[in-house]
Amino acid sequence: MQDRIVRWALPLALLAVMGVGAAMAATTTMHASHATVKVAKNAKYGMVLVASNGKTLYRFTPDRKGVNKCSSNAACNKAWPRLLVAATARPTAGAGASASLLGKIKQPKGLWQATYAGYPLYFYAGDRKGGDANGQGFESKWYVVNARGALVKHAVAGSPTPTPAPAPAPTTTSAGGGGGAWG
Repeated sequence: MQDRIVRWALPLALLAVMGVGAAMAATTTMHASHATVKVAKNAKYGMVLVASNGKTLYRFTPDRKGVNKCSSNAACNKAWPRLLVAATARPTAGAGASASLLGKIKQPKGLWQATYAGYPLYFYAGDRKGGDANGQGFESKWYVVNARGALVKHAVAGSPTPTPAPAPAPTTTSAGGGGGAWG
């Protein structure tokens, strides 16, 4: 139980540090009267789903088709705002997205959540601007989504990857000081 609290407390602490502005921006975005889902190029993960504001959309692996498993947990719901759509509207397919894969599911309090390939779509409150994918791989349960509706779990080939710093050269002593290779 304590591990679960710690895992959810970390993103909430991050939200507190980032300030109320980012949380308010995410809240405003998630309550759109209509939701547009499109595809955009992410430097690391290739072509992924984003909302009309350019913010990356995610899937939660414990979700099932037509079932949101995140929003019943207050901490999850705060860190991972849903992409909501008005009850009378249907999500719209933008460039690269498939209209046939878009849908919506009923949520508590008369809300509707946009889905893609049947799975609920979310934002990550830690993404500050379009193109950010800071929630990717969180707890090995949150992943960006490609145009076919599949999870993108790894960086695409050819994406920039950090080069590890070279290890310092070992030092030796000529007097046989017994210091080993790291002197």
